[in-house]
Amino acid sequence: MSFSAEILSRYERQLIIPAIGEAGQQKLFDAKVLVVGAGGLGSPATYYLAAAGVGTIGLVDSDRVELSNLQRQIIHWQKDLNRPKVDSAKEKLTAFNPGITINTYFTTLTEENVQEILAPYDLAVAAVDNFATRHLLNKTCFKLNKPLIEGGVSNFTGLVTTFIPPEGPCYNCLFSGVPAEKKPIPLVGVLPGTIGVLQANEVLKLILGIGTPLKGRLMLFDALETQFETISLQPSPNCPVCGKISTKIQHP
Repeated sequence: MSFSAEILSRYERQLIIPAIGEAGQQKLFDAKVLVVGAGGLGSPATYYLAAAGVGTIGLVDSDRVELSNLQRQIIHWQKDLNRPKVDSAKEKLTAFNPGITINTYFTTLTEENVQEILAPYDLAVAAVDNFATRHLLNKTCFKLNKPLIEGGVSNFTGLVTTFIPPEGPCYNCLFSGVPAEKKPIPLVGVLPGTIGVLQANEVLKLILGIGTPLKGRLMLFDALETQFETISLQPSPNCPVCGKISTKIQHP
């Protein structure tokens, strides 16, 4: 394995970590990650995945940039108003790290397209504010045996967990059903930054095969008290997706 001087310089700080090194960096270059949602969570997650050198990042989002997004969706700028979020994000990420590939999908995930979009990727990041899309992505990740990193935010509270098929728990074990959507979601702008970065950290651990993923554990973050709490999760025996045992909790 031989990296150019530019590569060695760009990724020096993580290359000198014994648990990563050149072998780990090559794993990052070879990895393909699908991020569903190019907004508050997707912005920081994709920035840090791109910074780490994840070789291929897919972005799925059907929305256009709105003025109200700029309070928290740091990948989009004033000049991007009314532009597809995936195009805005691709421009920033490509300029930030021209050595990686950004694939864009200006669409909503549906039963008809989700398998085709997800299939080429190693794992997925749920960075959406839509329960129906979360359930669809969860179901498809378990069907295709793809790990899923879930994140959620509301008010001053955020959560992160990782689902690794074929074993549960899965998203449906935690939040069965699709409740009525509450829009707009009240939200302090720094919170999705915190949670999105934690999602990116989970992705890097899975790609590199290091550390302990949040499988079977839900990490909650209280931004007002600056406190983290981790809750143990169990699969649900009646879950139609992973079919095992569950701890029901209230989604923030």
